[in-house]
Amino acid sequence: MPTWLIVLIVVVAVAVLGAVIWLVTQEMQRKRLQQRFGPEYDRAVAEKDSPRAAQRELAERERRHKELDIRPLSASARERYAREWAQVQEKFVDQPSAAVAEADQLLNSLMAERGYPTEGYEQQVADLSVRHAKTLEHYRAAHTTQQKRDGASTEDLRDAMVRYRTVFEDLLTDGADDEQHDHHDRRNGHDHGGHDRDGDRAEQRAANRRDTGRDDSNRHETGRHDTERHDTERHDTERHDTDRHETERQASANPRTEWNGGR
Repeated sequence: MPTWLIVLIVVVAVAVLGAVIWLVTQEMQRKRLQQRFGPEYDRAVAEKDSPRAAQRELAERERRHKELDIRPLSASARERYAREWAQVQEKFVDQPSAAVAEADQLLNSLMAERGYPTEGYEQQVADLSVRHAKTLEHYRAAHTTQQKRDGASTEDLRDAMVRYRTVFEDLLTDGADDEQHDHHDRRNGHDHGGHDRDGDRAEQRAANRRDTGRDDSNRHETGRHDTERHDTERHDTERHDTDRHETERQASANPRTEWNGGR
C-alpha cells in the first residue's frame, strides 16, 4: 500500500473520530443545559437563531452566575422578610395596585440580599434562570402585570401577587436547609473533624480493650494448661511410686517363698 494512501486513511480516521467526539460533546451539553434550565432552554432556543446560539447564551449565564456571591439568608432575615410579605398581602385588600408594586420592590430587595445584582430586569431574569428557572415564568408574568398595574383588573393583580409569592418563597427558602443543617451540627458539636477524632479515640479504646481481653484470656489459658500439666506430672509420679512400691513388695515376697520351700 502506498505511503500517501496510508497517510490519507489516518487523516480521514482522525477527522471522523474528532467529529464523533464533537457531536457527543454537543449532545451532552444540550442535555445538561436542557435539564438545568427546563422551559428556559426552549425559550432561549426560540429566541435565538439556532440551538447552538441558545446553548452559548445559557452557558454564558452559568459562567456569570459562578462569579456572583450567592448566599442563603440567615434565619432572622427569613423571618423578617416573611413578616414584610405578610404586611404586603394585607395591604392588597384595600390597595391592590400599590401592594403589587411593593411586592416587586420587596422581591428586588430579597434578590439583592441574596447576592443577585438588580441593575436591570433583563439581567435579573438571566441571573435567576440559572438556579430558579422553574419559577422564572411566574416572575415574568407578574412583572408584566406590575408594569401596567394602573390599567390591570383586580383579578390580574391578584394573579400577579400569587406569582410574586411563588418566586418570593423560592428565593426565601433556597439554601435554608443547608444553613440549618450546618447550624444544627455546630450547635450539637458535630464538627466533622472533631467527630473523626472522637471516632479514632473510641476505636483506639476499643482496640485496647480487645487486646487486654486477649491478654487476660491468654494468661488464663496458660495457667489452666500449666495446672493440667502439673496435675498430670503429679499423677504420673504417684503412679510411678505405686508401681515401684508394688515391685519392691513382690520382690521381697518371692525370696521368702523360695527359702521356705527349700526347708
